[in-house]
Amino acid sequence: MSSKKERLSILSEMIAFAKVDGKVKEPEYNFLLGVSSQLNVDRQSFEALFETKAEHIIPKTQAERILQFHRLVLLMNVDQVQDEIEITRLHQIGLGMGLPPTAIDRVLAVMHDYPNKVVPPKVLIDIFKAHYN
Repeated sequence: MSSKKERLSILSEMIAFAKVDGKVKEPEYNFLLGVSSQLNVDRQSFEALFETKAEHIIPKTQAERILQFHRLVLLMNVDQVQDEIEITRLHQIGLGMGLPPTAIDRVLAVMHDYPNKVVPPKVLIDIFKAHYN
């Protein structure tokens, strides 16, 4: 498991992403709360991230980066609305983590092929594997 600093960074990035369209909707908030629970971040620390960003730490391994990208794709689609600003920001975040641009584009394209735009983890991993071979 990541350090507390790394877990807070993950959540902070996700909260900032949820705010990119100006507001955090209830489904987004509930999703974020669930992720914070999975990451063993207490409620008080979670709530504090809405006011103060944590230090940004890029996930160390490629697997952690892909997992974080997947979380962000799920977060973007949890409210069933994908604004252009969200798609652009998600693409920028993926590039900032060092993910291949073609893999990012492929994930954003194939998400429309799945119910609720939820790309199955295996499909996501296969997309990234194909771009690393």
